[in-house]
Amino acid sequence: MRKAKLLLASVAAILVATPVLADVSVKIGVMNDRSGTYADLSGEGSVVAARMAVEDFGAADKGIDVTIVSADHQNKPDIASNLARQWYDAEGVDVIADVPTSSAALAVNDITREKNKIFLVSGAATSDLTGKSCSPNTVHWTYDTWSLAHGTGQAMVETGGDSWFFLTADYAFGHALERDTSEVVKDSGGEVLGAVRHPFPGQDFSSFLLQAQASGAKVIGLANAGADTTNAIKQAREFGITQGGQSLAGLLIFITDVHALGLDTAQGLVLTEAFYWDLNDQTRDWAQRFAEAHNGSMPTMVHAGVYASVLHYLKAVEAADSKDAEAVMAKMKEMPSEDPLFGTGEVRQDGRHVHDMYLFQVKSPDESKGEWDYYKTLAIIAAERAFRPLGEGECPLVQ
Repeated sequence: MRKAKLLLASVAAILVATPVLADVSVKIGVMNDRSGTYADLSGEGSVVAARMAVEDFGAADKGIDVTIVSADHQNKPDIASNLARQWYDAEGVDVIADVPTSSAALAVNDITREKNKIFLVSGAATSDLTGKSCSPNTVHWTYDTWSLAHGTGQAMVETGGDSWFFLTADYAFGHALERDTSEVVKDSGGEVLGAVRHPFPGQDFSSFLLQAQASGAKVIGLANAGADTTNAIKQAREFGITQGGQSLAGLLIFITDVHALGLDTAQGLVLTEAFYWDLNDQTRDWAQRFAEAHNGSMPTMVHAGVYASVLHYLKAVEAADSKDAEAVMAKMKEMPSEDPLFGTGEVRQDGRHVHDMYLFQVKSPDESKGEWDYYKTLAIIAAERAFRPLGEGECPLVQ
């Protein structure tokens, strides 16, 4: 009898020490470009990454029922706004993830705050999301225009590229990237000779490239992304711009862009990324699983950011024992993040997730050992230097 009582007491102690989350139903909406310029770097791959986060977290075993839906915002802020309102008001979506295209992300940012939901940004770049447009409901996870400018931009100036001309996508992202990189160039002792803005998305960059060539700038800064960047690089080589001595600075390059260009064309490009599939054993293992679920394609940093942000969100739901936006956001900022792709990190007051960034150079065909073996590491940019200092972004949440 005494042994039985001791056993019951031990079981009771274990149950008290291991709280069980009350059943919670969470609906995640992955919104991005699924058919256009940014489809390869985000698109269906971001849905795959979100599903992997749910599986790796073990949501079902922890009493959290997760549903994932997705939609194409076509890189248009009005469509993104309408989707966000529909999801929040009519379809019970609790959190929106990814959202490349900064103008679309800024629109979703406002609606998410209005509806008191949660926004996990991976694909959008504008640093305004943690600056003047910061929100208590938004976490900006993967990268931003400040980190790109201080990675690639500063590296180019330090190696002699001290005069710049910008080829800029004419919307919020391009404007922010040009602004942040221009500041870095000038602060580093360089000069900006001019800029030209092209329609988004673009096809024919010939007239814009000829203006950049005529400027005589040592560096032509490509403040665009996706197919705009790859098309501009291909056309620049056709015009003999790089052969003539000017350098191209791809200020936002993804591994899918390098794959599309091929190493013959992309070799030598210097770029800044938050993630590379071949960094270590953990990233390689995860990337292999991703590739098996996504047509053999290796993940971009956007896909990695969707995975890591959704994983941290689910951990916060568990810790808060609730999906209440205020309670979950408090936990996301209180708890350090930990995942196999970004390692350890934190979410600051302004919503900026802080982690290491990397300065890479694209390998030559002779250096590559096979498909997707594209980068060599030039530098690791430590987390404390990788993103804009907390007090410099003019975020009203920062005290």
